[in-house]
Amino acid sequence: MDEKKVYSVYVCDIYEALECECEHHQDARKELLDNYLNIEGWVRSNRDNGSIGFLELNDGTSFRNIQIVYSKEKSDELYETYKGMKRGAAVAITGSLVLTPNNKQPFEIHAFDGNVVADVSEDYPLQKKFHSVEFLRSIAHLRVRSNLSTAIYRVRNALSMAIHSYFQMNEFMYVHTPLITCNDAEGAGETFSVVTKDKNPAAFFGKPVVLTVTGQLHVEAFALAYRNVYTFGPTFRAEHSNTTRHASEFWMIEPEMSFADLNDNMDVIEGCVKYCINYVLENCRDELNFFNTQVDKDLIKRLEHVKDSEFKRITYTEAIEHIHTAIKNGYDFENKNIKWGEGLQSEHERYLTEKVIGGPVFVTNYPKNMTAFYMRQNDDGKTVANCDLLVPYVGELVGGSQREERYDVLKARMEELDNLKGLEWYLELRKYGCPYHSGFGIGFDRLLMYVTGVNNIRDVQPFPRTSDPIKY
Repeated sequence: MDEKKVYSVYVCDIYEALECECEHHQDARKELLDNYLNIEGWVRSNRDNGSIGFLELNDGTSFRNIQIVYSKEKSDELYETYKGMKRGAAVAITGSLVLTPNNKQPFEIHAFDGNVVADVSEDYPLQKKFHSVEFLRSIAHLRVRSNLSTAIYRVRNALSMAIHSYFQMNEFMYVHTPLITCNDAEGAGETFSVVTKDKNPAAFFGKPVVLTVTGQLHVEAFALAYRNVYTFGPTFRAEHSNTTRHASEFWMIEPEMSFADLNDNMDVIEGCVKYCINYVLENCRDELNFFNTQVDKDLIKRLEHVKDSEFKRITYTEAIEHIHTAIKNGYDFENKNIKWGEGLQSEHERYLTEKVIGGPVFVTNYPKNMTAFYMRQNDDGKTVANCDLLVPYVGELVGGSQREERYDVLKARMEELDNLKGLEWYLELRKYGCPYHSGFGIGFDRLLMYVTGVNNIRDVQPFPRTSDPIKY
Protein backbone atom coordinates (compact mmCIF):
# COMPACT_ATOMS: atom_id res chain seq x y z
CA MET A 1 0.00 0.00 0.00
CA ASP A 2 1.26 3.46 -0.94
CA GLU A 3 2.11 5.23 2.32
CA LYS A 4 2.68 8.60 0.72
CA LYS A 5 0.44 11.44 1.78
CA VAL A 6 -1.12 14.11 -0.43
CA TYR A 7 -0.28 17.66 0.65
CA SER A 8 -2.01 20.75 -0.70
CA VAL A 9 0.77 23.27 -1.28
CA TYR A 10 1.43 26.71 -2.72
CA VAL A 11 4.00 27.21 -5.46
CA CYS A 12 5.81 29.85 -3.37
CA ASP A 13 6.35 27.27 -0.61
CA ILE A 14 7.91 24.82 -3.06
CA TYR A 15 10.39 27.40 -4.34
CA GLU A 16 11.21 28.51 -0.80
CA ALA A 17 11.80 24.96 0.43
CA LEU A 18 14.03 24.08 -2.52
CA GLU A 19 16.06 27.29 -2.61
CA CYS A 20 16.65 27.97 1.10
CA GLU A 21 19.43 26.00 2.80
CA CYS A 22 18.29 26.48 6.40
CA GLU A 23 17.45 23.41 8.47
CA HIS A 24 13.75 24.19 8.64
CA HIS A 25 13.45 24.31 4.86
CA GLN A 26 15.59 21.18 4.45
CA ASP A 27 12.96 19.29 6.46
CA ALA A 28 10.19 20.82 4.35
CA ARG A 29 12.10 19.90 1.19
CA LYS A 30 12.28 16.24 2.24
CA GLU A 31 8.57 16.25 3.08
CA LEU A 32 7.70 17.60 -0.36
CA LEU A 33 9.92 15.08 -2.17
CA ASP A 34 8.69 12.10 -0.17
CA ASN A 35 4.97 12.71 -0.71
CA TYR A 36 2.42 13.72 -3.33
CA LEU A 37 1.51 17.34 -3.94
CA ASN A 38 -1.81 18.89 -4.88
CA ILE A 39 -1.67 22.30 -6.55
CA GLU A 40 -4.54 24.51 -7.65
CA GLY A 41 -4.03 27.37 -10.07
CA TRP A 42 -4.43 28.68 -13.60
CA VAL A 43 -2.93 27.39 -16.84
CA ARG A 44 -0.45 29.83 -18.38
CA SER A 45 0.56 27.61 -21.29
CA ASN A 46 0.15 24.02 -22.48
CA ARG A 47 2.01 22.08 -25.18
CA ASP A 48 2.26 18.42 -26.05
CA ASN A 49 4.20 16.36 -28.62
CA GLY A 50 1.83 13.46 -28.96
CA SER A 51 3.00 11.37 -26.05
CA ILE A 52 4.24 13.78 -23.42
CA GLY A 53 3.10 17.27 -22.52
CA PHE A 54 4.25 20.28 -20.50
CA LEU A 55 1.87 22.60 -18.71
CA GLU A 56 2.86 25.88 -17.05
CA LEU A 57 0.80 26.58 -13.94
CA ASN A 58 0.60 29.73 -11.83
CA ASP A 59 -1.27 29.71 -8.53
CA GLY A 60 -0.89 33.42 -7.73
CA THR A 61 1.54 32.94 -4.83
CA SER A 62 4.71 33.37 -6.92
CA PHE A 63 5.69 35.31 -10.00
CA ARG A 64 7.28 32.11 -11.26
CA ASN A 65 5.24 29.32 -12.79
CA ILE A 66 5.63 25.63 -12.07
CA GLN A 67 6.02 23.06 -14.85
CA ILE A 68 3.67 20.09 -14.87
CA VAL A 69 4.70 17.05 -16.92
CA TYR A 70 2.02 14.63 -18.12
CA SER A 71 2.34 11.62 -20.40
CA LYS A 72 0.47 8.80 -22.10
CA GLU A 73 2.69 6.42 -20.19
CA LYS A 74 0.78 7.25 -17.03
CA SER A 75 -2.66 7.04 -18.60
CA ASP A 76 -4.25 7.75 -21.99
CA GLU A 77 -7.31 9.18 -20.28
CA LEU A 78 -5.24 11.43 -18.04
CA TYR A 79 -3.16 12.54 -21.02
CA GLU A 80 -6.29 13.59 -22.92
CA THR A 81 -7.56 15.48 -19.85
CA TYR A 82 -4.35 17.45 -19.53
CA LYS A 83 -4.02 17.97 -23.26
CA GLY A 84 -7.41 19.67 -23.24
CA MET A 85 -6.58 22.12 -20.45
CA LYS A 86 -6.78 25.54 -22.08
CA ARG A 87 -4.80 28.64 -21.24
CA GLY A 88 -6.62 30.53 -18.49
CA ALA A 89 -8.49 27.51 -17.11
CA ALA A 90 -8.53 26.93 -13.34
CA VAL A 91 -7.23 23.44 -12.59
CA ALA A 92 -6.29 21.10 -9.73
CA ILE A 93 -3.29 18.84 -10.22
CA THR A 94 -1.76 16.05 -8.15
CA GLY A 95 1.69 14.64 -8.74
CA SER A 96 5.22 14.00 -7.52
CA LEU A 97 7.90 16.63 -7.13
CA VAL A 98 10.96 15.73 -9.21
CA LEU A 99 14.26 17.63 -9.15
CA THR A 100 15.71 18.47 -12.57
CA PRO A 101 18.97 20.31 -11.80
CA ASN A 102 20.35 19.99 -15.34
CA ASN A 103 17.35 21.66 -16.97
CA LYS A 104 16.27 25.30 -17.13
CA GLN A 105 13.49 24.33 -14.75
CA PRO A 106 15.05 23.31 -11.39
CA PHE A 107 12.13 21.01 -10.64
CA GLU A 108 8.82 19.86 -12.08
CA ILE A 109 5.69 18.04 -11.07
CA HIS A 110 5.04 14.65 -12.68
CA ALA A 111 1.27 14.46 -12.71
CA PHE A 112 -0.83 11.37 -12.11
CA ASP A 113 -4.20 12.98 -11.43
CA GLY A 114 -5.95 16.24 -12.22
CA ASN A 115 -9.09 17.94 -13.39
CA VAL A 116 -10.43 21.23 -14.72
CA VAL A 117 -12.10 23.13 -11.89
CA ALA A 118 -13.36 25.99 -14.07
CA ASP A 119 -12.95 25.96 -17.83
CA VAL A 120 -12.30 28.99 -20.01
CA SER A 121 -14.12 29.88 -23.24
CA GLU A 122 -12.40 29.97 -26.60
CA ASP A 123 -12.49 33.77 -26.81
CA TYR A 124 -10.16 34.23 -23.81
CA PRO A 125 -8.17 37.31 -24.90
CA LEU A 126 -4.85 36.56 -23.17
CA GLN A 127 -3.01 34.20 -25.47
CA LYS A 128 0.66 33.23 -25.44
CA LYS A 129 1.89 36.18 -27.47
CA PHE A 130 2.92 39.78 -26.97
CA HIS A 131 0.10 42.08 -25.82
CA SER A 132 0.60 45.85 -25.88
CA VAL A 133 -0.06 47.87 -22.73
CA GLU A 134 -2.79 49.71 -24.65
CA PHE A 135 -4.59 46.44 -25.30
CA LEU A 136 -4.14 45.32 -21.69
CA ARG A 137 -5.68 48.57 -20.45
CA SER A 138 -8.80 47.74 -22.47
CA ILE A 139 -9.22 44.51 -20.49
CA ALA A 140 -8.31 45.76 -17.01
CA HIS A 141 -10.43 43.04 -15.40
CA LEU A 142 -8.26 40.36 -17.05
CA ARG A 143 -4.87 42.03 -17.46
CA VAL A 144 -3.97 41.10 -13.87
CA ARG A 145 -3.27 37.63 -15.28
CA SER A 146 -0.65 38.91 -17.75
CA ASN A 147 3.04 38.64 -16.86
CA LEU A 148 3.44 42.42 -16.78
CA SER A 149 0.51 43.04 -14.47
CA THR A 150 1.35 40.02 -12.31
CA ALA A 151 4.78 41.53 -11.68
CA ILE A 152 3.45 45.07 -11.15
CA TYR A 153 0.83 44.17 -8.57
CA ARG A 154 3.11 41.84 -6.68
CA VAL A 155 5.57 44.73 -6.35
CA ARG A 156 2.69 47.06 -5.44
CA ASN A 157 1.84 44.73 -2.56
CA ALA A 158 5.47 44.53 -1.40
CA LEU A 159 5.95 48.28 -1.65
CA SER A 160 2.84 48.86 0.49
CA MET A 161 4.31 46.56 3.12
CA ALA A 162 7.64 48.41 2.92
CA ILE A 163 5.94 51.75 3.60
CA HIS A 164 4.18 50.45 6.70
CA SER A 165 7.27 48.55 7.88
CA TYR A 166 9.50 51.62 7.65
CA PHE A 167 7.21 53.92 9.57
CA GLN A 168 6.10 51.37 12.14
CA MET A 169 9.66 50.37 13.04
CA ASN A 170 10.52 54.08 13.37
CA GLU A 171 7.69 54.68 15.89
CA PHE A 172 5.25 56.46 13.57
CA MET A 173 1.55 56.01 14.22
CA TYR A 174 -0.75 55.21 11.29
CA VAL A 175 -3.72 57.60 11.07
CA HIS A 176 -6.78 57.38 8.81
CA THR A 177 -7.76 60.84 7.57
CA PRO A 178 -11.15 61.73 6.02
CA LEU A 179 -11.89 61.40 2.32
CA ILE A 180 -14.71 63.94 2.49
CA THR A 181 -13.66 67.46 3.39
CA CYS A 182 -14.60 71.10 2.83
CA ASN A 183 -11.27 72.46 1.53
CA ASP A 184 -8.73 71.57 -1.12
CA ALA A 185 -5.66 72.42 1.03
CA GLU A 186 -3.49 73.34 -1.96
CA GLY A 187 -5.81 76.15 -3.11
CA ALA A 188 -5.80 74.95 -6.71
CA GLY A 189 -9.54 74.27 -6.84
CA GLU A 190 -9.09 70.96 -8.68
CA THR A 191 -11.53 68.97 -6.57
CA PHE A 192 -14.43 66.59 -7.04
CA SER A 193 -17.64 67.82 -5.45
CA VAL A 194 -19.59 65.37 -3.30
CA VAL A 195 -23.33 65.49 -3.91
CA THR A 196 -26.24 63.65 -2.39
CA LYS A 197 -29.06 61.99 -4.29
CA ASP A 198 -31.06 65.21 -4.29
CA LYS A 199 -27.92 67.10 -5.40
CA ASN A 200 -28.02 69.24 -2.28
CA PRO A 201 -24.95 68.39 -0.18
CA ALA A 202 -25.45 71.48 1.99
CA ALA A 203 -28.62 69.90 3.38
CA PHE A 204 -26.57 66.88 4.48
CA PHE A 205 -23.24 68.39 5.57
CA GLY A 206 -24.30 71.98 6.10
CA LYS A 207 -21.90 73.22 3.42
CA PRO A 208 -20.42 72.16 0.05
CA VAL A 209 -17.91 69.32 0.40
CA VAL A 210 -15.29 67.71 -1.83
CA LEU A 211 -13.14 64.60 -2.07
CA THR A 212 -9.81 65.22 -0.39
CA VAL A 213 -6.66 66.12 -2.31
CA THR A 214 -4.45 65.44 0.70
CA GLY A 215 -4.59 64.04 4.22
CA GLN A 216 -1.85 66.39 5.40
CA LEU A 217 -3.85 69.07 7.19
CA HIS A 218 -5.84 66.56 9.23
CA VAL A 219 -2.86 64.39 10.09
CA GLU A 220 -0.95 67.44 11.35
CA ALA A 221 -3.43 67.59 14.23
CA PHE A 222 -2.36 64.07 15.23
CA ALA A 223 1.33 64.96 14.97
CA LEU A 224 0.73 67.53 17.71
CA ALA A 225 -0.40 64.74 20.03
CA TYR A 226 1.56 61.66 18.94
CA ARG A 227 4.72 63.35 17.58
CA ASN A 228 5.37 61.12 14.54
CA VAL A 229 2.40 60.03 12.42
CA TYR A 230 1.59 59.11 8.83
CA THR A 231 -1.41 58.61 6.62
CA PHE A 232 -1.43 56.31 3.61
CA GLY A 233 -4.60 56.40 1.57
CA PRO A 234 -6.44 57.54 -1.56
CA THR A 235 -6.61 61.16 -2.70
CA PHE A 236 -8.41 62.79 -5.63
CA ARG A 237 -7.67 65.54 -8.15
CA ALA A 238 -10.14 66.79 -10.76
CA GLU A 239 -7.31 67.73 -13.09
CA HIS A 240 -7.66 67.34 -16.85
CA SER A 241 -4.04 66.28 -17.33
CA ASN A 242 -3.95 63.48 -19.85
CA THR A 243 -0.32 62.61 -19.17
CA THR A 244 1.52 59.45 -18.19
CA ARG A 245 1.98 60.73 -14.60
CA HIS A 246 -1.50 62.03 -13.70
CA ALA A 247 -4.58 60.24 -12.45
CA SER A 248 -7.80 61.43 -10.84
CA GLU A 249 -7.50 58.93 -7.99
CA PHE A 250 -4.16 57.99 -6.48
CA TRP A 251 -2.61 56.99 -3.18
CA MET A 252 -0.45 59.25 -1.04
CA ILE A 253 1.97 58.59 1.82
CA GLU A 254 2.00 61.64 4.09
CA PRO A 255 4.05 61.62 7.31
CA GLU A 256 4.12 64.51 9.80
CA MET A 257 6.71 64.93 12.55
CA SER A 258 6.72 67.27 15.53
CA PHE A 259 10.02 68.69 16.77
CA ALA A 260 11.46 68.19 13.28
CA ASP A 261 12.96 70.87 11.02
CA LEU A 262 13.61 70.72 7.28
CA ASN A 263 16.90 68.81 7.70
CA ASP A 264 15.19 66.22 9.90
CA ASN A 265 12.49 65.96 7.25
CA MET A 266 15.00 65.25 4.49
CA ASP A 267 16.73 62.63 6.64
CA VAL A 268 13.44 60.74 7.00
CA ILE A 269 12.64 61.07 3.28
CA GLU A 270 16.04 59.65 2.38
CA GLY A 271 15.69 56.81 4.86
CA CYS A 272 12.18 55.95 3.65
CA VAL A 273 13.06 55.93 -0.07
CA LYS A 274 16.20 53.84 0.47
CA TYR A 275 14.35 51.39 2.72
CA CYS A 276 11.54 50.93 0.19
CA ILE A 277 13.95 50.37 -2.70
CA ASN A 278 16.00 47.90 -0.69
CA TYR A 279 12.85 46.07 0.44
CA VAL A 280 11.72 45.58 -3.15
CA LEU A 281 15.21 44.54 -4.26
CA GLU A 282 15.28 41.88 -1.55
CA ASN A 283 11.69 40.63 -1.78
CA CYS A 284 10.79 41.02 -5.47
CA ARG A 285 13.90 39.89 -7.31
CA ASP A 286 12.03 37.74 -9.83
CA GLU A 287 9.71 40.60 -10.67
CA LEU A 288 12.55 43.12 -10.95
CA ASN A 289 14.51 40.75 -13.20
CA PHE A 290 11.42 40.61 -15.43
CA PHE A 291 11.17 44.42 -15.55
CA ASN A 292 14.90 44.69 -16.13
CA THR A 293 14.56 42.41 -19.17
CA GLN A 294 11.22 43.45 -20.59
CA VAL A 295 10.71 47.10 -19.55
CA ASP A 296 13.93 48.93 -18.62
CA LYS A 297 17.34 47.29 -18.94
CA ASP A 298 18.94 49.80 -16.54
CA LEU A 299 16.31 49.45 -13.82
CA ILE A 300 18.16 47.34 -11.24
CA LYS A 301 21.40 49.25 -11.79
CA ARG A 302 19.58 52.54 -11.21
CA LEU A 303 17.79 51.30 -8.09
CA GLU A 304 21.03 49.96 -6.63
CA HIS A 305 22.69 53.30 -7.36
CA VAL A 306 19.98 55.31 -5.59
CA LYS A 307 19.93 52.91 -2.64
CA ASP A 308 23.69 53.31 -2.16
CA SER A 309 23.90 57.05 -2.88
CA GLU A 310 24.22 59.97 -0.52
CA PHE A 311 21.31 62.28 -1.30
CA LYS A 312 22.87 65.69 -2.01
CA ARG A 313 21.23 69.01 -1.08
CA ILE A 314 21.21 72.26 -3.04
CA THR A 315 18.98 75.32 -2.93
CA TYR A 316 16.51 76.30 -5.61
CA THR A 317 18.67 79.36 -6.32
CA GLU A 318 21.71 77.13 -6.87
CA ALA A 319 19.63 74.86 -9.13
CA ILE A 320 18.61 77.85 -11.29
CA GLU A 321 22.26 78.91 -11.50
CA HIS A 322 23.27 75.42 -12.69
CA ILE A 323 20.58 75.51 -15.36
CA HIS A 324 21.53 79.01 -16.54
CA THR A 325 25.17 77.93 -16.79
CA ALA A 326 24.15 74.90 -18.85
CA ILE A 327 22.10 77.11 -21.19
CA LYS A 328 25.09 79.47 -21.66
CA ASN A 329 27.23 76.44 -22.51
CA GLY A 330 24.76 75.33 -25.18
CA TYR A 331 22.81 72.61 -23.39
CA ASP A 332 19.66 71.92 -25.41
CA PHE A 333 16.75 72.44 -23.02
CA GLU A 334 13.32 72.75 -24.53
CA ASN A 335 12.63 75.58 -22.05
CA LYS A 336 15.67 77.86 -22.17
CA ASN A 337 13.93 80.91 -20.71
CA ILE A 338 13.41 79.74 -17.13
CA LYS A 339 13.81 82.52 -14.58
CA TRP A 340 14.16 82.61 -10.79
CA GLY A 341 10.66 82.28 -9.38
CA GLU A 342 9.43 79.79 -11.99
CA GLY A 343 8.91 76.07 -11.53
CA LEU A 344 11.53 73.58 -12.68
CA GLN A 345 10.43 71.45 -15.61
CA SER A 346 11.07 67.71 -15.75
CA GLU A 347 13.97 68.25 -18.17
CA HIS A 348 15.60 70.64 -15.69
CA GLU A 349 15.11 68.22 -12.81
CA ARG A 350 16.63 65.35 -14.77
CA TYR A 351 19.57 67.53 -15.82
CA LEU A 352 20.32 68.31 -12.18
CA THR A 353 20.21 64.65 -11.11
CA GLU A 354 21.87 63.10 -14.14
CA LYS A 355 24.40 65.74 -15.24
CA VAL A 356 25.15 67.96 -12.23
CA ILE A 357 24.81 65.67 -9.20
CA GLY A 358 25.00 62.20 -10.73
CA GLY A 359 22.39 60.88 -8.32
CA PRO A 360 19.49 61.92 -6.09
CA VAL A 361 19.35 65.52 -4.89
CA PHE A 362 17.14 67.59 -2.60
CA VAL A 363 16.33 71.03 -3.98
CA THR A 364 15.40 73.31 -1.08
CA ASN A 365 14.07 76.81 -0.35
CA TYR A 366 11.77 77.44 -3.28
CA PRO A 367 10.29 80.90 -3.89
CA LYS A 368 7.37 81.71 -1.60
CA ASN A 369 5.07 82.71 -4.47
CA MET A 370 5.09 79.20 -5.99
CA THR A 371 4.52 77.13 -2.84
CA ALA A 372 1.64 76.16 -0.56
CA PHE A 373 0.42 78.46 2.22
CA TYR A 374 1.41 76.10 5.07
CA MET A 375 5.16 76.08 4.30
CA ARG A 376 7.37 77.92 6.78
CA GLN A 377 8.61 81.26 5.48
CA ASN A 378 12.36 81.85 5.62
CA ASP A 379 13.90 84.99 7.09
CA ASP A 380 14.71 86.37 3.62
CA GLY A 381 10.99 86.97 3.03
CA LYS A 382 11.26 85.43 -0.45
CA THR A 383 11.63 81.69 0.08
CA VAL A 384 10.20 78.90 2.23
CA ALA A 385 11.74 75.94 4.05
CA ASN A 386 10.69 73.22 1.65
CA CYS A 387 12.30 70.51 -0.45
CA ASP A 388 11.75 68.37 -3.51
CA LEU A 389 13.62 65.10 -3.86
CA LEU A 390 14.75 64.68 -7.47
CA VAL A 391 15.96 61.30 -8.70
CA PRO A 392 17.52 60.20 -11.99
CA TYR A 393 15.16 59.12 -14.78
CA VAL A 394 11.93 60.70 -13.46
CA GLY A 395 12.83 63.96 -11.69
CA GLU A 396 10.64 64.86 -8.70
CA LEU A 397 9.72 61.91 -6.50
CA VAL A 398 8.95 63.46 -3.09
CA GLY A 399 7.90 66.91 -1.89
CA GLY A 400 7.95 68.19 1.67
CA SER A 401 8.47 71.17 3.91
CA GLN A 402 8.80 72.49 7.42
CA ARG A 403 5.31 73.68 8.32
CA GLU A 404 4.62 77.24 9.42
CA GLU A 405 4.13 77.01 13.20
CA ARG A 406 3.92 80.77 13.91
CA TYR A 407 0.30 81.80 14.36
CA ASP A 408 0.61 85.40 13.16
CA VAL A 409 2.73 84.53 10.13
CA LEU A 410 0.42 81.72 9.04
CA LYS A 411 -2.68 83.83 9.56
CA ALA A 412 -1.27 86.67 7.46
CA ARG A 413 -0.36 84.25 4.66
CA MET A 414 -3.80 82.62 4.67
CA GLU A 415 -5.50 86.02 4.60
CA GLU A 416 -3.23 87.06 1.76
CA LEU A 417 -4.35 84.01 -0.24
CA ASP A 418 -7.97 84.33 0.94
CA ASN A 419 -8.19 80.72 2.14
CA LEU A 420 -8.71 81.16 5.87
CA LYS A 421 -12.45 80.45 5.80
CA GLY A 422 -13.07 76.80 6.61
CA LEU A 423 -9.52 76.34 7.90
CA GLU A 424 -9.88 78.24 11.15
CA TRP A 425 -9.31 74.97 13.02
CA TYR A 426 -5.99 74.45 11.21
CA LEU A 427 -4.80 77.93 12.17
CA GLU A 428 -6.00 77.39 15.74
CA LEU A 429 -3.61 74.46 16.14
CA ARG A 430 -0.83 77.06 16.25
CA LYS A 431 -2.23 78.54 19.47
CA TYR A 432 -2.03 75.41 21.58
CA GLY A 433 1.42 73.91 22.04
CA CYS A 434 2.46 73.80 18.40
CA PRO A 435 6.22 73.15 18.08
CA TYR A 436 8.22 73.36 14.89
CA HIS A 437 7.19 70.43 12.71
CA SER A 438 7.65 69.03 9.22
CA GLY A 439 6.18 66.58 6.77
CA PHE A 440 6.24 65.32 3.22
CA GLY A 441 4.20 63.52 0.61
CA ILE A 442 5.08 60.62 -1.67
CA GLY A 443 2.80 59.71 -4.54
CA PHE A 444 2.65 55.96 -4.05
CA ASP A 445 1.76 55.20 -7.66
CA ARG A 446 4.66 57.30 -8.91
CA LEU A 447 7.00 55.57 -6.48
CA LEU A 448 5.77 52.26 -7.88
CA MET A 449 6.44 53.53 -11.41
CA TYR A 450 9.98 54.39 -10.35
CA VAL A 451 10.83 51.01 -8.81
CA THR A 452 9.34 49.05 -11.74
CA GLY A 453 10.45 51.23 -14.65
CA VAL A 454 6.85 51.30 -15.93
CA ASN A 455 6.32 54.78 -17.34
CA ASN A 456 2.53 55.17 -17.34
CA ILE A 457 0.47 55.53 -14.17
CA ARG A 458 -2.43 53.75 -15.91
CA ASP A 459 -0.38 50.55 -15.89
CA VAL A 460 0.46 50.50 -12.18
CA GLN A 461 -3.07 51.16 -10.87
CA PRO A 462 -5.49 48.20 -10.82
CA PHE A 463 -8.45 50.13 -12.27
CA PRO A 464 -7.09 53.60 -13.12
CA ARG A 465 -9.29 56.65 -12.80
CA THR A 466 -8.35 59.41 -15.23
CA SER A 467 -10.25 62.00 -17.23
CA ASP A 468 -11.04 59.24 -19.75
CA PRO A 469 -14.49 57.55 -19.64
CA ILE A 470 -14.76 54.98 -16.82
CA LYS A 471 -15.37 51.47 -18.07
CA TYR A 472 -15.03 49.55 -14.83
